[in-house]
Parts: sequence; C-alpha cells; structure tokens
Amino acid sequence: MATDNAKTGDGNIKITDWVKPGDTSGEFKRQQSSFRNWISREPGAQFPPEKGRYHLYVSYACPWANRTLIARKLKGLEDIISYSVVHWHLGEKGWRFATAEDGDLEGENVIPDPVPGHESFTHLRDVYFQANPSYAGRFTVPVLYDKKLQTIVNNESSEILRMLGTEFNGFLDEEHAKIDFYPEHLRTQIEETHEWQYDKINNGVYKSGFATTQAAYERNVVALFEALDRAEAHLAKAAAEGPYWFGKTLTEVDIRLFVTIIRFDPVYVQHFKCNLRDIRSGYPAIHNWMRRLYWTVPAFRETTNFAHIKKHYTKSHTQINPLSITPLGPVPDVLPLDEEVPAAAAKRGAA
Repeated sequence: MATDNAKTGDGNIKITDWVKPGDTSGEFKRQQSSFRNWISREPGAQFPPEKGRYHLYVSYACPWANRTLIARKLKGLEDIISYSVVHWHLGEKGWRFATAEDGDLEGENVIPDPVPGHESFTHLRDVYFQANPSYAGRFTVPVLYDKKLQTIVNNESSEILRMLGTEFNGFLDEEHAKIDFYPEHLRTQIEETHEWQYDKINNGVYKSGFATTQAAYERNVVALFEALDRAEAHLAKAAAEGPYWFGKTLTEVDIRLFVTIIRFDPVYVQHFKCNLRDIRSGYPAIHNWMRRLYWTVPAFRETTNFAHIKKHYTKSHTQINPLSITPLGPVPDVLPLDEEVPAAAAKRGAA
C-alpha cells in the first residue's frame, strides 16, 4: 500500500499545493470526486441499503463532510450508519486518524480507524488505496465506505447527502422517513440555488483564500460577496414564511449553505481574507437564519465543532499562515439567538 507517498496519487502535486505549481492564473481549481457509486433500493443494486454495513469517514473541520453529519442526524441514521472523525490536522500525507497520544481532540468519535481489518491504517489515504491501489488524486472527506465489500462507495458530499435523505427510509420510523431534503415540488429551485451557491459561496471562500495572485483573489472575493448579497435578499423575504431557505421547508439548500456560513466569521473572514463584511454585522437576514438553525435544530449545533474548525484551517494551511497561530476570536463563535443585530447592520439590511 503506497502510504509513504507525501503527494497526491499522481506523485507530482503535493497535497498542500492548493494551486497547481506553475499555474499563472493563481486560481484554485477543486478536484472532481472520483468514487461515484450509489446506495440504492433498486433490485440487484451493488450497494443496497443495509443496517450496519456502511461507515462515514468525516472531519469536523470540513464543511463538505459536515453536510453528511447533519443529514445523518436529521434522518435518525445513528444506528444505521457508523462514523468516525479524522484528526483536525491535514498534513503532507493528508488526513490522519487519531492516536492514543493525541491530547487535543474535542468531539465525539475522533478515534483511530474503527473498521475491522483497518488496524494498521494511519491515514485516510490507506482507505483510498485499499479501494483503488492506483488511485491518483486527493484524499478527501467525506468518504462513504462499504464494510462488507471493503471499498469506497462514494466521496462526493452532495451525492452522499442525497443518498442519506432517501435510501435508508425503510429502516426508519415514520417521523424520520418522511423528512425529505429534496422534495419534488422544489427540485428545480433547489438545483438552481445549488448552482450559484456552490460556485460563488461554498467554493468561493476557497477560491478567494487559496488564490495565489491579487487578480484571482479580487475576482473571487468580489463574486463571493455579490452572492452573499443575493442570499441576504432572498432570506430577508423568506423569513416571513418560515425559518428555512424555502420558508417552512428544510432542504438540502439549508444544509449546504449553513456549513459555509457557520465557518465564515470564525475562519473565512481572517484566514481566507473574505473580509469585505462579516456575517454577524453585515448580513442580518443570513445571520438570523444561521442562528436559528444552530440554536433550534440540534443536528446543526451538535455536528459543529469550532475547535476542529479553527485549528484545521489555521494550522494546516501553512502557506497562508506560516506560524500556525490560531486567532481567539470572534467571541463567541455564534451569538445567542436573542442577540440584537447591530443598528448599522439592521439599517443596511433594510436599505
């Protein structure tokens, strides 16, 4: 197993090279996920839904992995799909598993690889090379793993989120089975929203933070805040109908946007230089929407770990923060739900 390679599977690009060396555009280009199989209730499916068969490898720090943890808890899948959390530090060999010597691991299930047969696995890359010894690419989370066939089913967060939303309903009580993150009557609107939010917001913070030229940074950070302005305007109107993006209905949009917004003030403002405004003083409608999810829906709060989030970004991205100093603020990480929006921000939101 090629666990001594400190680069991606192609052997040429370092895991920590967020922009390909020699790329004069300075643009961060996200790798496409490689494992794209589906858990399906269809007869004869290679990966049918089964209780206890599948395992999620996640990071509390990673917004893409956080999506799947929220969905797992919202759907009541805790006894159906197991999970474990990698150490918050992303080093030259990628995500590593926790060890008995680690003393800085807040949160549940931050443990060595618990899957039987993986006792020698020290890094997530070991799981990737078990599934495909010729794998060439980054070793990303989340990973949906099949313990029965000992292979990776899928490592694309949006697809895992959708699978968790439907394919295990046969094991759930009526209350959890009826939760639908992708209701048919909203699908067109959901897909339209995903398209601009993914590119400009979810990935936009990374394109801003990992840019290696001033032009690339400015281009992406301006686009990011234009998209946030668009989200603010939408949520200001939607709030009259209910607490979610589509009023009374919680959908994939809430899950996918939340994981970026909850990290915005603690990390992206300072670390990724996304500092034209912050959320708490610059976007009252987004701020209220985020806080309602965090404080009133346990699945959002209980899967958010600010210690992992802050340490991962500030101590893993040494090309951005060479001394690995982690800022203490903002304080608190999330304001209480009844905290008033600053007058200046409220005035701006009404303008």
